[in-house]
Amino acid sequence: MGNFSAKVFNYRSYSPVPFLIVMFIFQKTTILSLVIGFGIVFIGEFIRLWGVSYAGSETRTTGDVGGTNLVISGPFAYVRNPLYVGNIFIYIGVGVMSMALFPYLQIGAFIFFYIQYRIIVNDEEKYLVNRFGSDYEAYRKNVLRFIPKLWPYKNKNLKQPNFSFKDGLKSESRTLQAITIVTIILVVLHIISLD
Repeated sequence: MGNFSAKVFNYRSYSPVPFLIVMFIFQKTTILSLVIGFGIVFIGEFIRLWGVSYAGSETRTTGDVGGTNLVISGPFAYVRNPLYVGNIFIYIGVGVMSMALFPYLQIGAFIFFYIQYRIIVNDEEKYLVNRFGSDYEAYRKNVLRFIPKLWPYKNKNLKQPNFSFKDGLKSESRTLQAITIVTIILVVLHIISLD
């Protein structure tokens, strides 16, 4: 992993912070924006939870890129990077909830996170090609990075981890906490703005 891309990977959990600060300062929430935005957040978290229930806690690493299995089950059968797709839904949803500088902040956040994930995915794919060879090449040829396909990719020769909702929920605890905290703050700011 290159030095710059390693830093992008290691600090990816902190990159939303500046957007959150701006969002809280300029929020203009409405009941409708909170409901629609939370619906988008829910879709993103559903995708993430579905993915980590197969991929497990390895997805939470802040160290080097790695992975025990080439996971092609669940959402990975439709899109190669479902956790990043889920994240983008969550970021957009939170942006819609806040209506802060709408739509400029949301578009800016989408572009920023898309670029960030492209940088990270480039290095992840180098690792996956080296580790899984032709199996990953076939998967990459048939499944897109960020745009889901309609039919699931299958390779019966690849051993897959079992689906574990319990492990997925445990792995997602920090993300769920963050979503809850941000939602509560936005609801409180909305209530305060009504006075």
